[in-house]
Amino acid sequence: MAIALILAAGSGERFGAGRPKALVELAGRPLMQWSVDVLREVAEIERIVIALPPGTPAPVGVMSVDGGAVRSESVRLALAAAGPGDPILVHDAARPLLTAGLARATIQALIQDESIDAAIAAIPMTDTVKRVKDGLVSETLDRSELWAVQTPQVFRRAALERALGVSDEVLAQATDDAWLIERAGGRVGVVQASAENLKVTTRLDLRLAEMLIAARAA
Repeated sequence: MAIALILAAGSGERFGAGRPKALVELAGRPLMQWSVDVLREVAEIERIVIALPPGTPAPVGVMSVDGGAVRSESVRLALAAAGPGDPILVHDAARPLLTAGLARATIQALIQDESIDAAIAAIPMTDTVKRVKDGLVSETLDRSELWAVQTPQVFRRAALERALGVSDEVLAQATDDAWLIERAGGRVGVVQASAENLKVTTRLDLRLAEMLIAARAA
């Protein structure tokens, strides 16, 4: 059975909430509660562990650990506390519009393809992307080959443990955990997700999430 790790250890400094972002209210619930509630619906998931800022209370019935200084350190700490289980699903609490369907699809993509070490949710890029250096465009990238990466990301446990067994300096470079798998020579499959699986980074994102939640309930 799978284990879900929810990353909610961010300070919320960029959001400007004056408290951990995991506790910011979204449509009547703390931000982190949305991911917890959805992942509880996924039959393949046996246990949920959430990485939180020290002193932050965990949702009822969920194991918690103090998060690390960077996201992949939080993954390492949560995984160490999680107990037995495979595969491992990692999700950012800052993506509260996760659906149980996407979580299941990402888990199944990994289970059904023995040639890959991880499966990640992502969407094709629709904007033109340019590489910029010193304020000048140096290259326009072919967007047909570019995808914007989201969570959940699902890993074979042994592959994730090996990938996390690196120095703190390397962990600090990882903006997502699939990069650590790639760096170790692993193969990562992609599951097409939706732009609605947005990341709440700013107050505008929070307003968009509230509108999408209201539209789902209508």
